[in-house]
Amino acid sequence: MKKTFKYRIYPSKEQKDKLESTLNTCRFLYNCGLRHRIEVYKHGVSISCYEQMSEMVESKDEIHELNLVHSQVLQDVLKRLDKSYKNFFRRVRLHQNPGFPRFKGKDRYDSFTYSQSGFHVKDNHIHLSKIGNIKLKYHRSVRGKIKTCTVKRELDQWYVCISTEIESHVKPKVEINNPIGIDMGLSSFLTDSNGKKIENPNFLNKSEEKLKDTQHKYSKKKSKKQKTKLQRLYRKVRNQRKDFHHKLSRKLVNEYDLIASEDLNIKNMIKENEYNKSIHDVGWANFLFMIEYKAEEAGIQVTKVNPSYTTINCSECGFPVYKDIHERTHSCPNCGLSIDRDHNAALNILRLGTSLLREGSPTL
Repeated sequence: MKKTFKYRIYPSKEQKDKLESTLNTCRFLYNCGLRHRIEVYKHGVSISCYEQMSEMVESKDEIHELNLVHSQVLQDVLKRLDKSYKNFFRRVRLHQNPGFPRFKGKDRYDSFTYSQSGFHVKDNHIHLSKIGNIKLKYHRSVRGKIKTCTVKRELDQWYVCISTEIESHVKPKVEINNPIGIDMGLSSFLTDSNGKKIENPNFLNKSEEKLKDTQHKYSKKKSKKQKTKLQRLYRKVRNQRKDFHHKLSRKLVNEYDLIASEDLNIKNMIKENEYNKSIHDVGWANFLFMIEYKAEEAGIQVTKVNPSYTTINCSECGFPVYKDIHERTHSCPNCGLSIDRDHNAALNILRLGTSLLREGSPTL
């Protein structure tokens, strides 16, 4: 199992200058490598990643800045470029929109990676080769065999992402005594099969006035100050949403031993739905992903069911009750059941989820 641990770092002014300089050198190398590939291709020749690495070593005598960056960081830049090229040709073969690799502007290159060595964590500090010991907010221990360390700039903040490999011990699935079905929505973030609703926090909507005002000022002046302010506002919304998702997914995994949800095709929903902005804001895909990986670690069952007719069919008798999108109550003319439409859908999701597990799992 691969896992990534993200930590905030607090570089000094001198270290921040070195981090910025490293990013600029990596961006310069990426753009040079891309230009080189384009030029040789015009002459009917292809060049491999490892050939470019050899040429880079020879260039160190002429380009002093390359000597100020750890060798594995430079190698990873050329591997990143090679990966972009391979992805481009893969998309061409599959007749998809190919998207040729682009030259990177200053705002489009914000990370570099130590792929094997050149870094280590000790006593709330991380040592980065050629940069120094940087203060680290070490809020949780790294687990597993450390593979890579990526340094990332997010506006005025810096982070390290330590990727590890954890030996996969498949936890025995817990016996299911307390299952739950969840129906994702927009008016309420979710409704569970017990009838409990979690209200939609609407983080983007609450910040919309500030965002519009800042966007208007930026579009008039195009100043760096206004651009940074706008980016900080969007970052705040992202962080609020992520924190909400983490806390709620953890609560569900801790309280229930089976979580059933709909298998939503969110990309299609965004394309076809007039509420696409609201769908982006709630972030269903990230939330459901968080449930999945947390449940896997805890040995909790997660099932996804076909969303067809979960809102229409009566959870009591199965009779189809067609409703307008604005009707919030499910009233069944066949059995007389009258409940909230999302609660009805959550009950159907739970029934389908438990039946799927009953067919394929002895733990139910």
